[in-house]
Amino acid sequence: MTTADSSRRAVLLTVDDDPGVSRAVARDLRRRYGERYRVVRAESGDSALDALKEIKLRGDLVAVILADYRMPEMNGIEFLERAMDIHPGARRILLTAYADTGAAIDAINVVDLDHYLLKPWDPPEEKLYPVLDDLLDAWLSSDHRPVPETKVVGHRWSARSTGVREFLARNQVPYRWYLSDQPEGQRLLAAAGHDGMRLPVVVAPGGEVLVEPSDQDLASQVGLATSPAEEFYDLVVIGAGPAGLGAAVYGASEGLRTVLIERTATGGQAGQSARIENYLGFPDGVSGAQLTDRARRQAGRFGAEMLTACEVTALEVSGPTRTVRFADGSSVAAHSVILTTGVNYRLLDVPGMTEFTGRGVYYGSALTEAAGCEGQDVFIVGGANSAGQAAVYLSRTAKSVTLLVRAPSLEASMSHYLIQQIAAVPTIHVRTGTEVSGVHGSDHLEGLALRDRASGRTELVDCQRMFVFIGAAPRTDWLDGVVRRDDHGFVLTGPDLTAEGRRPPGWEPDRLPYHLETSVPGVFAAGDVRSESAKRVASAVGEGAMAVMLVHRYLEGL
Repeated sequence: MTTADSSRRAVLLTVDDDPGVSRAVARDLRRRYGERYRVVRAESGDSALDALKEIKLRGDLVAVILADYRMPEMNGIEFLERAMDIHPGARRILLTAYADTGAAIDAINVVDLDHYLLKPWDPPEEKLYPVLDDLLDAWLSSDHRPVPETKVVGHRWSARSTGVREFLARNQVPYRWYLSDQPEGQRLLAAAGHDGMRLPVVVAPGGEVLVEPSDQDLASQVGLATSPAEEFYDLVVIGAGPAGLGAAVYGASEGLRTVLIERTATGGQAGQSARIENYLGFPDGVSGAQLTDRARRQAGRFGAEMLTACEVTALEVSGPTRTVRFADGSSVAAHSVILTTGVNYRLLDVPGMTEFTGRGVYYGSALTEAAGCEGQDVFIVGGANSAGQAAVYLSRTAKSVTLLVRAPSLEASMSHYLIQQIAAVPTIHVRTGTEVSGVHGSDHLEGLALRDRASGRTELVDCQRMFVFIGAAPRTDWLDGVVRRDDHGFVLTGPDLTAEGRRPPGWEPDRLPYHLETSVPGVFAAGDVRSESAKRVASAVGEGAMAVMLVHRYLEGL
């Protein structure tokens, strides 16, 4: 056992209703073990159980419990029975008088007692410490490691449980996942005082309990910033995908007071990619999570402020000020704004699909579900690069992966290198000219109806996990009436706003819009959200950097 700070030391807990005895036990324990263990004492069974529950929720460990046999309301054996439910790995000692040795011997079978000690135990060097030394050596040799991370207790087919896990994973927050119907999950629920009817239950590292938390509540609890530190900035970047991260890095590194605002998690769709193999400088490929984490840390090192779980609902223009409003009623203002909100996956329009979202149907490559695909037949809907990357990644553990593609081939929508990789994996099957026409199941997805587009024939297949990649659409409705967009909702910029070299309607500056500037001076767009953009990670990063250069030009003209 290593001895880090005291908050992470394992606990020696003693409970005795006699205050004098309680203090004496704690004194002797601290004298020999105080540097390596945290000694906690209680004077009743109920207060000791409360302490054990709090220790459980904090993720700390209990190495040894010493309980007096003769306590009112709850004797030592009854207490140890209940303590076992909370900390089954703790070693158990019963403190008894000579007249109670029979009860102590019986307790060896009832509560799997490790030892009993007769009172008084003087001198402790002969009667107490040798016993504890042996029990601590045995405890240290067992695999009872501390769990200081956030803990999530949920159901395998709970959509919100999946959402919470995805949020934590994509924001690089360490956590442990416990199923609510397994022993450790049940122990955590009991310690938190919940019956498991409402899931997930999230236990923060400090022991705080959240039931079915929103993303914002979750972000606040695990230490992610959700509100701006200042009221006014040089630059607000909305959306933390590759374009937004690129803009934040270059904006902050060039001295602009920069804040990056993200609705869910940094990385966007690229952050969910299992492997990006055509990004410059990574000949062996890089996962979206790795690339995102490096960019996020780089932006932070240059001083960019990052806000998570912030839902942007409006953009307001007042003279030179650009104000961004949030769903909770708060706002932040700046001289300039870069829109890098990217795109959202399109929903598969099949009857009953909504019911199974998060319960077997996942949009994008759900990071937390990969382990659950082991040994299963997995289906992926889509024929573009994101679908191909997911197929190669999931084929490592899945029994089989079937790509369902509406088009007659992959060549028109997928990069050549990915097509070659897929062809080389024997467990990946490609079904072209095929679409999902129906889904079925009880509390989770259990099967699909697949329709052959040429013949019209329908086939029923078993399926518990399906991942959907069928294109994407911008989420820009909140810009209505402020920023001009094309017929598909993508933001128009630069030359797309001008006709025959004329300034767009309502344009006040005595110049044409800069290349990435929108119909509102000082508001720029970069990456996938921009009309006619290349929809590639490298181009998004480049546009983010280029937008910052144009922000400087705009600010110089104020």
